[in-house]
Amino acid sequence: MTANANIATGLAKLGMVLRSEAWRRAEATGLSPTQAQILVQLVQRGPARVGAVADAIAVTQPTASDATAALVRKGYVKRRPDPEDARAAQLHVTRTGRRLAQDLAVWPDALLGAIAALDPLEEAAFAKGLVKMIRALQERGAIPVQRMCVSCRHFRPNAHSDAARPHHCAFVDAAFGDAALRLDCGEHVAADASLQLESWTRFKEAAA
Repeated sequence: MTANANIATGLAKLGMVLRSEAWRRAEATGLSPTQAQILVQLVQRGPARVGAVADAIAVTQPTASDATAALVRKGYVKRRPDPEDARAAQLHVTRTGRRLAQDLAVWPDALLGAIAALDPLEEAAFAKGLVKMIRALQERGAIPVQRMCVSCRHFRPNAHSDAARPHHCAFVDAAFGDAALRLDCGEHVAADASLQLESWTRFKEAAA
């Protein structure tokens, strides 16, 4: 087995754990995995149209529409006029839906325990590797664009000489290391294409 195939096999096994846990948690609450994913997405990123939600979780719009309709019937989501276009509707999570989403958003103990088995250097290397893989998948159109540090206007890669904390976040004005690289940040502000390319180049050069 090649190194690439070996890594892909390992990632598939991690995905199996996540899928199994997603089904278990969703079924325990009377939701489908897609309904649960939409509910958590709306809580984490705020109100959105059905199309935006479908793009964010990488499902078709009809699939998202069906799942959303079920969430509305169950009282977890409400449709309200979009303030930018009164002809369109945004999805808003109800108080009951928000409470449920908080339970669904908790990562499985087994996965957290597996991550805790990594030492600090392994954790930092793994985080950096995930950033590179996710960006490659985004460039191929395989997954939606994520709110990662490397595409953020606030990100300053390798701005410091401290090897443990080389990067800088202008939003919080603080240095941080590879292990703290975010793959989905609530404060993310997309940088323009030229700045993203510049940041990515600097990030890759130091990683090489």
